[in-house]
Amino acid sequence: MACQKIKIFYDTSYRFRGWLKFKKLVAELVKSEGKTVGEINFIITSDNYLLTINKEFLNHNYFTDVISFNYNSENNISGEIYISEDTVRKNSSEYNVPVNNEMLRVMLHGILHLAGYNDETETEKQEMRHLEDKWITFFFENCAN
Repeated sequence: MACQKIKIFYDTSYRFRGWLKFKKLVAELVKSEGKTVGEINFIITSDNYLLTINKEFLNHNYFTDVISFNYNSENNISGEIYISEDTVRKNSSEYNVPVNNEMLRVMLHGILHLAGYNDETETEKQEMRHLEDKWITFFFENCAN
């Protein structure tokens, strides 16, 4: 089953609420892109660990909320998505949303990167935000029951 290929690992005390429902959401999103689910790993970690990854692999010396490593092959979406709990918490406070909702957005953002979406231009950022909103709505309307 596709959902068994989607895993989450924690390097912090935080735990995402709704993980089983989220895996179904990912499978639905991937299917809507005409692809299949490969191995997808989410790693929830700290700002410092993500900064180390950002420096080592991307030559960026700044904090970020998410880094995706794309291991796609043919029609399979596969990869690793590293997420900073620290930055997610800061953003949830700044945007006045629950931490779990911000984590959901960031996790979806990582999946969208694996699906081939980028956020380098303003148009791309708007498209990704639209898709994040669409899938968050889907999650709460179809998966969270």
